[in-house]
Amino acid sequence: MAFVVTENCIKCKFTDCVDVCPVDCFREGPNFLVIDPDECIDCTLCEPECPANAIFAEDELPEGQEIFIELNAELSKKWPVITDVKPALPDADEWNGKPSKVDLLEK
Repeated sequence: MAFVVTENCIKCKFTDCVDVCPVDCFREGPNFLVIDPDECIDCTLCEPECPANAIFAEDELPEGQEIFIELNAELSKKWPVITDVKPALPDADEWNGKPSKVDLLEK
């Protein structure tokens, strides 16, 4: 079972999580991060580091976030590895906590 980045990361893209990942399983897209489920070792270190509370264990996903299991798996095969902390998106604080952002995901 892997951890999953969910909807609240969209248009925020805080990268605190990548700094603690021991296996470099995060991938970076234009306005979202994903976790490669084949690389994730379920260490749990990333979950508490996410300022947007957007990372969950696959079996503990909030209702309505199940689509992100497939999105993380799909996009992790296309996007490059991210290992260094970068600034969040310029208006991340404004988007943090806003619902219904899945249509804003840039692939």
